[in-house]
Amino acid sequence: MTTSTLENHRIASINGNALHSADETLSPDELRQRACSELLRQAAVAQSLLSADDLPSADGVLSEAASTAIEALLELKLLIPEPSPERLASATTPHIRPAYATGERVNIRHILFAVTEGVDVALLRNRAETCLLNVRCHDGTRQDDQFAKDANNLSNCPSGSDGGHLGWLTHSDCAPEFAKEIFGNKEIGVLPRLVHSRFGLHVVEVLAREPGKDQPFESVRGAVAMALRQKTYVTALRQYLSLLAGNAVLEGVDMDAADSALVQ
Repeated sequence: MTTSTLENHRIASINGNALHSADETLSPDELRQRACSELLRQAAVAQSLLSADDLPSADGVLSEAASTAIEALLELKLLIPEPSPERLASATTPHIRPAYATGERVNIRHILFAVTEGVDVALLRNRAETCLLNVRCHDGTRQDDQFAKDANNLSNCPSGSDGGHLGWLTHSDCAPEFAKEIFGNKEIGVLPRLVHSRFGLHVVEVLAREPGKDQPFESVRGAVAMALRQKTYVTALRQYLSLLAGNAVLEGVDMDAADSALVQ
C-alpha cells in the first residue's frame, strides 16, 4: 500500500476513540455525523448520564442507552426559551406569511442530477450548472424546447422521458427542503439557481402557480412557535457541538466544513 493510500485510509478519531474501522471509507458528511454523535456520547459520559462502559460501536450506531443519555444531555445543556410575542408577530408579517398559506400549488418540471454513493459531487454540480445555464438561455423558446431535451437526456428521474414534468404539486407532495425553495414566492420560469434536496441537484422550471389562502394568525400561531423553537434549537446545538469540538482532540475529521446531517 502506498503512502498516499495509507493517508486516505487514516482512521479518524475523537479523543482517541475511532470513528470507523481501518477498511471503512466514509464520506466527509458521514464522518462529521459520526464525530458529532461521538462528541455527544463522550459528553454524556462526562456528565455521568452514561456509563463509561458504554463504548462506541465500530459502525457508528449508538446504543439505546447512549441515545437516551444524549437526549438527557441536550435537555440539560440546551435551554430553549419560548419565542416572545414580538418574535411570533414578526414571523407572520406579509413577506413571510405565504409559508403558512394553505392550498398553494405549483406546476413544475425538473431535471435531476442524483447524488448517489461514490459520485463525484463537484463534477455533478458542474454538469448541473452547465445544464441550468443552457436551459435558461433557451427559456421561453418553446419551439425549441431545450428543457425537455435535457430532461430526456440528462435527468436521473423517470419524469425525464416526459420532459421532466412533475405536474401540479402541493407543499406536502415534496421533500421539505425542496418545497422550501419552490413555495411561498412568485417566481415563474426556470429558477436562476440549482435546488438542493436529499435526492440531488435539480434544475427547476415553474410553469404556473396557484396561490394559497392566508391563514389568520391564531390558526398558525402554534406552527410559527414550533418553527422558531426548532430554529433556536438548531443554533444552540451547533454552538454546543462547536464547544465540545474545541475542547476535544480531533484526528482526521474537519468539523468546520459543511453542517453535519445531525444538526440540519
